[in-house]
Amino acid sequence: MKLNVIKPFGPSILLSKIPEKIVNDLNNYVDEIIGDKKKLDELDYGNKLAGNVTQEFKLEKNFIKNIGWLDFLGKCVYAWVERELNIKISKFELLETWIVRQFENEYNPVHFHSGHVSGAGYLKVPNNLGKYIQNKKKNNFQGGDLNLIHGSKQFLSNSIFQIKPKVGDFYFFPNYLMHTVYPFNGTKEERRSISFNAKIDDQIYNKGI
Repeated sequence: MKLNVIKPFGPSILLSKIPEKIVNDLNNYVDEIIGDKKKLDELDYGNKLAGNVTQEFKLEKNFIKNIGWLDFLGKCVYAWVERELNIKISKFELLETWIVRQFENEYNPVHFHSGHVSGAGYLKVPNNLGKYIQNKKKNNFQGGDLNLIHGSKQFLSNSIFQIKPKVGDFYFFPNYLMHTVYPFNGTKEERRSISFNAKIDDQIYNKGI
């Protein structure tokens, strides 16, 4: 796996690439689920998440294990923690992993996750997310981008790391890292993402506290 640790501010962020086969398996699975109302209702996760989006639903445990999604997440987190702390974790406990289907004018407000480690990646991205929006204070943002937030703006220190979504890209970050996705416009295409929450060894997670 090609791993790239990103540290635009305090918390470490890991960028990895979801194998193409897993992306295809996930998309095929999602397409099947959204065509099955009974199954969709059973897996619905929207009432437990922050997003103001069309659909959010959990992935089934057997499925994510069979396609290698669980293995991908675990291997990336093991490598990330060892690279950053020079410590090997002995536990990777997946709490939940879910799909977010976002369309024009929908958004995900500023929020954080449970567990110890989290992440977000992309299965489908519209060809056009609309124009950059600029307000009078010249704060530009692109709808559909993932914005990771930490601390406050200071000299030589940005508080926001803006990520342009690309199919297959997956970003790992600590659960407490605040993040948001602004609404996009100008297209009827779907922005389809996948996220997860997991726990590692408590003593390693609490190491810096």
